[in-house]
Amino acid sequence: MVVCGLACWRCRWLLPLLLGLAIIMGIIALAGRGWLESESEPYVQQASLWESCTRGEQDLNWSCLSLMDFGWGRAAAATYLVGFVILVICFALAVIAFSIEILRFNFVRGIGGLLFVVAAFQIIGLVIYPVKFTEEIPLMGDNMFSWAYGFGWASTVVVIGCAFFFCCLPNWEDEVLGNIKPTYYYSSPERAPYLN
Repeated sequence: MVVCGLACWRCRWLLPLLLGLAIIMGIIALAGRGWLESESEPYVQQASLWESCTRGEQDLNWSCLSLMDFGWGRAAAATYLVGFVILVICFALAVIAFSIEILRFNFVRGIGGLLFVVAAFQIIGLVIYPVKFTEEIPLMGDNMFSWAYGFGWASTVVVIGCAFFFCCLPNWEDEVLGNIKPTYYYSSPERAPYLN
């Protein structure tokens, strides 16, 4: 005898947990100085979302230029930051939605819609930054977009995945709430003579 059923109600904290992970990756992207770095030694350039720093091959001190002096720098930072703030709001709403006993599925679908808005803002910021940075900032040596920039994209990918799950979750409302009786599959020897 096999019992088939969806035990989603016990796993309801998985989606808010993933949103929390996206927030952590977003914090790393916002605070990290590894958006652009020199690819190999000598390390003469590094940049964050907020500033670009260079130094000579023999120099130990970094000379930094604020990206907030450029219109595209403010636009990239603002769009990514707005997306991050909306993500934090979605996380709080998800915790509230999954904490109450009677889950409001239209509320959950609204969170999914907001997460698509978050992804749109973050993608805009993540595309503006490398395009305009390479056009307007003189690059020294071989450079690569590095770990902090990657965390920004990772956060965006997790947000997009969660947005799909939040939007599709109401389609399985009865399974999530446990309103469906489990289906039992049983085979007897009389009904399946080929198993002998």
